Amino acid sequence: MTLGSKIAWDDTVLPFQLDTVDMRGRVARLDGVLDGILKQHDYPKQVEALVAEMAVLTALIGQTIKLQWKLSLQVQSKGPVRMIATDYYAPQTEGAPARIRAYASFDADRLTDGTPFDQVSDGYFAVMIDQGEGNKPYQGITSLEGDSISACAEAYFAQSEQLPTRFSLSFGTSMVPGGAEHWRAGGIMLQHMPKASPFVAQSEAVQDNLTAADLVEGEEGENWNRVNILLDTVEDLELVGPLVPPKDLLLRLFHEESPRVFDPQAVRFGCTCSEDRVRQSLSIYSAGDLETMTTDAGRITADCQFCSAHYDLDPTTVGFDAKNPPGA
Repeated sequence: MTLGSKIAWDDTVLPFQLDTVDMRGRVARLDGVLDGILKQHDYPKQVEALVAEMAVLTALIGQTIKLQWKLSLQVQSKGPVRMIATDYYAPQTEGAPARIRAYASFDADRLTDGTPFDQVSDGYFAVMIDQGEGNKPYQGITSLEGDSISACAEAYFAQSEQLPTRFSLSFGTSMVPGGAEHWRAGGIMLQHMPKASPFVAQSEAVQDNLTAADLVEGEEGENWNRVNILLDTVEDLELVGPLVPPKDLLLRLFHEESPRVFDPQAVRFGCTCSEDRVRQSLSIYSAGDLETMTTDAGRITADCQFCSAHYDLDPTTVGFDAKNPPGA
């Protein structure tokens, strides 16, 4: 596709509600966020596609969490792509942007010519929520099944949250005239309104093999099926959104369901790593432990897996012993 300058609805998540059928959802459009995530690494195309899918899922799911909370999604796999990890940092204050970061670890020599999802196998999809100091973290997992990570996310919501949920995503490379090729992603998340908010009950119970269709019946089931059929008419170009504003897309898809939109949430690429955090992580180690980490040049180095920031530290200034030097 060919795009012009930055679009007003790029890097936003638009919440909406379908009032006549008791459903809610989000529309996400990512451009600069993906550029910030992917330019940190030289990923093969299959890995880039998986990271792009995880990033847009993270934006769609993360919009539901409260201020100052943190959402993390992970794929753990025994396939060529061993892990994909994303973090969504909710805004610190109302009106501020949320931040997303992501990375993947993989074995390049094991990658195949199959689909991106073929590169992950025999593992699980996990959702984790950090509600801040003094609160018990939430965690739920489901196995890697189906034909996409978004299908795994749908299974997670059905089995762990008992919430009928549907995702329709699109992601791929685009090119601005005269510019470099870059990634765009977009998607819609559709969810039947719960009797209680997701993540509140924090039940440990997981009902295997449940699907969204198992959770709605009667008139609710008919409404869910009809709205999903409407969602199936969406086109990839509409999802990534260079030409179709999110509000216009919702009206095209669901005009009879009376879509009502709320304030959009801006999202940005952002990493929380810092030299202070690196020092803090090293503070538990003794001088002997740190000696094994020290390079021949007499330094301790660390690289952030999310943003590739490089830290170069003097071993005598970090670790447990550094906090209690001789004679202190």
